[in-house]
Amino acid sequence: MTPLDAAPAALGASTGSAYPRFGQRVRRRYAGELALLPVGVPRRAAMQSVFDSLRHGGLDFPGALRATRQLVLERLLALDCDQSCPLAEVAASMTELAEWSLDLAFAESQHSLQETHGVPLGANGEAAQLCIIGMGKLGARELNVSSDIDLIYVYDQDGETNGSAQGRGRISNQEFFAKQVRAIYALVGESTEHGFVFRVDLALRPNGNSGPAAVSLAALEEYFQVQGREWERFAWLKSRVVAPRAAIGSGCAQGLRAIIVPFVFRRYLDYNVFDALRILHRQIREHAAKRSAGHPERGNDVKLSRGGIREIEFTVQLLQVVRGGQFPELRTRPTLSALQRVARAGLMPQSAADNLAQAYVFLRQVEHRIQYLDDQQTHVLPVNDDDLLWMAQTMGFANTHSFLAQLDAHRECVAHEFDALLGGAQPECKGCNGKGAAPDASDFEVLLGHTQGKFRERLSTWQTHPRVLALREESRARLGRLILRTAQWVAEGKVSEDAAVRLSDWIEPLLRRESYLALLLERPNVHERLLRMLGAAKWPARYLMQHPGVIDELAGSAMLDERFDATEFEAEMEHRRKALAASGEDDDEALLNLLRRAHHAEVFRTLARDVEGRITVEQVADDLSALALSILRTTTRWCWERLKNRHRPDHRFAVIAYGKLGGLELGYGSDLDIVFVFDDEDDRAFEVYGALIRKLINWLTVKTGEGDLYEIDTALRPNGNSGLLITSFDAYANYQQQRGSNAAWTWEHQAMTRARCVLGDAAMQQRFEAVREAVITTPRDTAALRAEIMDMRAKVSKARTVLDGQFDVKHSAGGMVDIEFAVQYLVLSQSAAHPELRANVGNIALLQRAQACGLLSGHTGDNAALAYRTLRQIQHRARLNEEPTQVGVEEVVVEREAGLALWQAVFG
Repeated sequence: MTPLDAAPAALGASTGSAYPRFGQRVRRRYAGELALLPVGVPRRAAMQSVFDSLRHGGLDFPGALRATRQLVLERLLALDCDQSCPLAEVAASMTELAEWSLDLAFAESQHSLQETHGVPLGANGEAAQLCIIGMGKLGARELNVSSDIDLIYVYDQDGETNGSAQGRGRISNQEFFAKQVRAIYALVGESTEHGFVFRVDLALRPNGNSGPAAVSLAALEEYFQVQGREWERFAWLKSRVVAPRAAIGSGCAQGLRAIIVPFVFRRYLDYNVFDALRILHRQIREHAAKRSAGHPERGNDVKLSRGGIREIEFTVQLLQVVRGGQFPELRTRPTLSALQRVARAGLMPQSAADNLAQAYVFLRQVEHRIQYLDDQQTHVLPVNDDDLLWMAQTMGFANTHSFLAQLDAHRECVAHEFDALLGGAQPECKGCNGKGAAPDASDFEVLLGHTQGKFRERLSTWQTHPRVLALREESRARLGRLILRTAQWVAEGKVSEDAAVRLSDWIEPLLRRESYLALLLERPNVHERLLRMLGAAKWPARYLMQHPGVIDELAGSAMLDERFDATEFEAEMEHRRKALAASGEDDDEALLNLLRRAHHAEVFRTLARDVEGRITVEQVADDLSALALSILRTTTRWCWERLKNRHRPDHRFAVIAYGKLGGLELGYGSDLDIVFVFDDEDDRAFEVYGALIRKLINWLTVKTGEGDLYEIDTALRPNGNSGLLITSFDAYANYQQQRGSNAAWTWEHQAMTRARCVLGDAAMQQRFEAVREAVITTPRDTAALRAEIMDMRAKVSKARTVLDGQFDVKHSAGGMVDIEFAVQYLVLSQSAAHPELRANVGNIALLQRAQACGLLSGHTGDNAALAYRTLRQIQHRARLNEEPTQVGVEEVVVEREAGLALWQAVFG
């Protein structure tokens, strides 16, 4: 039973908000002031109204702030425990209370200090700005009802004040802001007869309590670069400028963001943080254990104990920090929002995210009730039976037993998810071949003793390798553990020796990027799948060397059973672009890298399914072709939106694909044979679309830090390489249909048999199909056509050398080119009489159709189709293993004879 399902128990007169001792004290002390706070959830305007009334009634500034705070908490106690006010409303009100209090304290302290010292100025004479940064729950707008506030003070520029009106009292900006930090603390944090506003903690600032109270932007940036520790990245993840209000959108705040984002979110997938967070969590657990030693009542901490709030926060923050550099949509502060984004990104099952969200809300509500009792910053369940019963009843439970059962269920769920993510790697050595204790992973001589053969020979070169010798001790130990695990799997026959050697080749140039070592150690399943891929063929290893970040795609086994989904991919691209735009990071370079990372990841997913035998060669081609079309559509849309001289909202532009893309038969690393046309009567059209083409080609081909996308070949445009990059659709149609003196050659019409309009609106696609059909159905002199195609085939053959006794699957007589030329001849010579040959359905389907309509006798078409499929498979495997596509003639006797029979049947 959950609080949402349970019917609220009947509460007696001593229950509800009347029970907590804190509430009773406030009502006694401020009985006459309770009515000052308007009905409902306290917001900033209401707080200001209460404060003004209290000041008018004679309370000094600090007293009025504190009394306002007491009245706000009493109201939240009543709303929460009597009216089931949502957690989000309570946390938002507390956050506004903190922001409002700090804003007032800032203004008050600034006014006082400026009277004495003047205005702090920068080198350019402008006033220097101090930003108050809220960390943790304040930064995430999740503040507890009796929470402290973690603050860091940062100012934008050094300098000095201009002195008082009399010209005295000049001090450095750092001194001025240090005085202001102390003054703000006195106004907000010190306890008086009215209590305090918030407990203030400055320990998260650079160098902790030994660091300056306020730090400059330049000093903060230097600290991040030189001394910033991994755990501090988690602290800064939720950072936010909270006061003064004028600073929230200031240049200081923007400068802060430019420093913080690259510190928290690294460019590459960052698994180094696993160990950092694991150590931090262990320290927190140990500290909690020390506090509860001899005091068992302190052991039931809903925040720090196993399955507590901190483990939910760590779980989601870890995924954010690891992935947030590449996926800006994960950069959000509130825990509940982050959970949903992590699930939407596929990093956590939606059911797990929902369970953690429910647990988070429940645990936070429990935490609030603990704090309502005495206004103490504690997270430990009370031992008093009446206190526990009150908590149970205000949470909607009839008794303590059912409440504690639900609490345990939520904590067990949290602990399970946390342990699954951060529980630590399994022992690396199972008995170490019966030799007892695990070997020292940092001793290379010992490690070599656990390897053999080619793997040992390859690793021996690392004993003197500069990259290996330069590794930190921690990273060297990680490398050693990775070697041990790999050697163990080789010995068990789980992976091949070739895979182990290729792993060494792959990881050697990456040793300075230690996060890859961390990833493989943290994710043994990724390590194993990576080894299987490396052992399957050579080309995957080369691809992984070029794009090492894609190995994280191996983390999910479900990926192998999926297929590329163009609609989903394009929606995800748009979602990520909007996330970049929301944070002001959607410049051209960011979008270029976004496209490349997404493309490389999808190619790798297809590659993984391919080498695991989950998809056929034809399905590989289908998915790679669909990916290319999605990239073309997305890139064209983004380029058009960013084109400065575009003259209309939607372009009238089309891309016509030839060759492998036109036939939807792309392979790994295939270039794109494409032609660009436009159908736009505007006088500016040629200039505008010319600019679009140049931008589009640059976006597709330029190499960035993430690599490139495709090589583009536009040689099939009208007049080839001497022609214009962009042409009007009418000029393109006239050229193809032999209108005028400038007309296409026969080989261009051969290419037209596999042409396809892959980008453009429905009207342009229909126009292209009409042109293509007109071209391929044009009456032709079949003898002349046959002679021209045979002559072209002879030229192609002369350019290739085939060794004696070998058969080149593509270029030898009876090979793939013979089959393709035969199909092209059949389409150009017979599609006028046989409409079933007009569709661009691929060579195999066209051979079968030609046989069905009687153009090929017997099983000539079927046999050639089977031969073509087999030869494609041989070619595909050879390229994956970086081997020649020439095989022994005896290996392809059937396929060769089928290809020769087709050639004889078509050309005689």
